Amino acid sequence: MRDERLKVLAKTLLHHSIKLQKGEKVVIKGQAVTKPLIIELIEQIYEIGAFPFVELKDDEVSSVLIKGNTKEQLEIYAKWQLEKYKDIDAYISILGAENASELADIPQEQNQLYAELTKTVNQYIMSHTKWVVLNYPTKGLAQRAGMSIRAFEDYLLSVSTINYEKMELAMQPLKELMEQTDRVRILGPGTDISFSIKGIPSVCNAGKWNIPDGSVLTAPICESVNGIITYNTPCTYNGLVFQNVSLSFEEGKIVFATSDQTDKLNQLLDTDEGARFIGEFALGLNPLINHPMGNTLFDTKIQGSFQFSPGRARQFADNGNRSIIHWDMVSIQRPDYGGGAIYFDDVLIRKDGLFTLKELEQLNPEQLK
Repeated sequence: MRDERLKVLAKTLLHHSIKLQKGEKVVIKGQAVTKPLIIELIEQIYEIGAFPFVELKDDEVSSVLIKGNTKEQLEIYAKWQLEKYKDIDAYISILGAENASELADIPQEQNQLYAELTKTVNQYIMSHTKWVVLNYPTKGLAQRAGMSIRAFEDYLLSVSTINYEKMELAMQPLKELMEQTDRVRILGPGTDISFSIKGIPSVCNAGKWNIPDGSVLTAPICESVNGIITYNTPCTYNGLVFQNVSLSFEEGKIVFATSDQTDKLNQLLDTDEGARFIGEFALGLNPLINHPMGNTLFDTKIQGSFQFSPGRARQFADNGNRSIIHWDMVSIQRPDYGGGAIYFDDVLIRKDGLFTLKELEQLNPEQLK
């Protein structure tokens, strides 16, 4: 793919997301199909005076490796990786899966073993490097989105090169309101849930860690969640796709869970104790992302949506929940998806996907484009 917007995207990644400086070392991880962006990144990194290092991976090869991984092998692998990243300043991960379901047939116990023994590497990258993750347009992602590859390329590059500086400025009033809020209540079809976010930091997601981006996140106090939530978008995890997921909560814990694959859903939620508690709550507001495509980097930013994620808390909005998994689940509240309302301390702040408070109106799609 050759597109002038790749230059803009590379510039956004280097100057807005990771703010790469002269002399810094950056790892770029991608796949063969992502080479056009990798090459653009390398050229701009050299212009900055920094040092690029490239890793190309293959999901088909990774699938075979993970299926046969042993504890001893993964411990060696994690040790090597950790030592490498101790000498790196920044990390760019370009996701370019040709087959979005390539990892779907890996046994759950092997996925858990891999996640458990490599989590120290991921935690180190997130805590000690400047990092960003993004998608690259592939035929597999285009097919999952129900789009032609040319239409998907155009869509992805348009969404990924939105004005993130403008978005981040517009998010500040919502961030401040979240940090002043105690009780949250969410209403919608099959949903009536309440919880507290008191004392938990909120974070503006405007292109720093993810591209595309567009959400403001925090987390509930773990034991405060009560009620029921029904998600109206597909919930994907490790290549598996779950429809009509419904979760019931008592004192923070998921006590009842159903979907079109109820047994598999509960198997994942039984991964560990923290998997049945919520680690993240966020409001999606990217004006160019309107419908789910089975890709969490996009779906969690859908305009008029909210995200309520079982599992591990984010380090920058930490409610103390710990788990191997972090499962981003999304529900859309625009009228075309059944509508809904969100209240902060009994004050309506968003109705049918649009913010109702004057200080938040700049986050509505016509203002944010």
